[in-house]
Amino acid sequence: MPVPISSPAGSACASDTHGRPDIAPHAHAAARALLGDPLTNKGTAFTEAERDVLGLHGLLPPHVGTLDSQIARRRRALEGMADDFHRYAFLRELQDSNEVLFHALVQHDLPRMLPLVYTPTVGEGCERFSEIWRRPRGLFLSYPNRDKIADILADPALDRVKVIVVSDGERILGLGDQGAGGMGIPIGKLALYTACAGIHPAEVLPILLDVGTDNAARRDDPLYVGWRNPRIRGGDYDAFVETFVEAVVERFPNVLLQWEDFAGKNAYDLLERYRGTLLSFNDDIQGTAATATGTLLAAIRHTGVPLTEQRVVLFGAGAAGSGVAEMLVRAMMDEGLSEQAARARLWAVDRDGLILSDIPRLPDQQVKLARDAAEVAGWTLSGSHQIGLLDTVVNVRPTVLIGASGQMGAFGEAVVRAMAAGCERPVIFPLSNPISRAEAHPADLLAWTDGRALVGTGSPFGVEGVTQVNNVYIFPGVGLGAIAAGALAVTDGMFMAAARALGDLGSMGNAAGLLPPIDRLRDVAQHIALVVAHQAVEDGVATLVRSVLTPEHIAGLMWSASYG
Repeated sequence: MPVPISSPAGSACASDTHGRPDIAPHAHAAARALLGDPLTNKGTAFTEAERDVLGLHGLLPPHVGTLDSQIARRRRALEGMADDFHRYAFLRELQDSNEVLFHALVQHDLPRMLPLVYTPTVGEGCERFSEIWRRPRGLFLSYPNRDKIADILADPALDRVKVIVVSDGERILGLGDQGAGGMGIPIGKLALYTACAGIHPAEVLPILLDVGTDNAARRDDPLYVGWRNPRIRGGDYDAFVETFVEAVVERFPNVLLQWEDFAGKNAYDLLERYRGTLLSFNDDIQGTAATATGTLLAAIRHTGVPLTEQRVVLFGAGAAGSGVAEMLVRAMMDEGLSEQAARARLWAVDRDGLILSDIPRLPDQQVKLARDAAEVAGWTLSGSHQIGLLDTVVNVRPTVLIGASGQMGAFGEAVVRAMAAGCERPVIFPLSNPISRAEAHPADLLAWTDGRALVGTGSPFGVEGVTQVNNVYIFPGVGLGAIAAGALAVTDGMFMAAARALGDLGSMGNAAGLLPPIDRLRDVAQHIALVVAHQAVEDGVATLVRSVLTPEHIAGLMWSASYG
């Protein structure tokens, strides 16, 4: 971001009897503050003129660099590191010292940097968050400070905030409860909002709702930076979140809030409770659903089998899996099926086997996915007391297999070969993150299907012909589109429009996969933002008219990292 070539307020220089400008003590403090603020620090890229006026001589080495030379220096440092976790930690420190340089580095090489700032490396980053925490970023709103939330949000430094990503750290990727370490997720997601959707780094705010953790290893770690208490639940939890939402609405009435990595029931409850209160959505439920649906629509162009004729088995029916199911039902209904007929093409398998209507105390989101026990009465079963994934695949003969379970290796050879035996071009998406929780390695899927499978994974595996089905294809564009339209709510229709737009984009020159290459993510976000903004108008939630919502309008909202 540009730094004005002018003296900081109150730092005017006087001249002594030799005509030499004197820098007052408070001017030295202002110069150090300038270098200490990641939003104003330019490091060696401060020009000689800026150093003269701002009192930076001596605080910086004499070399005057450029953004490009700074990027080259950081790239060399990255490549000399032993592993991706240390690269992740290095990039986090860079972000906390120089925002422009960090974002320029990411934007210049998204394929290389995306796995370092987000999945899969962010998983270990969350597990070891307390180990590498150095400087404040975002807000930790802890339960003991529940009466101070409004005061915390009143900080004038937050006046520009347009996008908030918030988590309570309970369901971090497939790793479970990470407590305060879950802050790595909002930080990473917002880095992608900036990289892909061009949201200015001064306009984003990561928040961790620290209500304790049930992860004893975290609580017992002497380095743990969070509140050392078992998780607050029930009415106390609900009241805490209510206090938070009320404070956000009062402080940021037009903000976009993204709920991230909340546990299944809380994820659904919070989405439904607050989607009409403030501009908000849940990326695990809606973003994952739109990404998976869009990728499946792209795959259908290769298989030639219409969506309405697909037989889909979902393994994992938590927030993500259930969200995928509901969007697929809606997509099939849009293409002519009744709701009953659409649901008849989906089979959901969870930890206790195929979800059946006679299973007691099903979570609300699974009730609509349950099959009648009479439907499976004639199935050939392996003899287990549960109808597991293999039994389901053998009897259903699915064309699509989607994993959102966090169960490493769940798509074993027997399951995949059974699927391939009944389908010429099986579509298989092991979506769980990080790599250690993926349902299968894509190389195995290709081997077990004799190369016939169309494979999409949640994490990057570096296997040729495999598509990364990452929510980054959806949420930056949805967020940008909602902001561009001045939307009052994020509707299901806006996510469906995003999914169909992603499917229509196809490979965008990516011969090796179903979706556009990672280095086109800004183009993807801009395209999806336009479609989403137009859908907001159609759904009656936009405050701007369609004629204003042009590609140029969207592009004009997107910041690119430069010193100006």
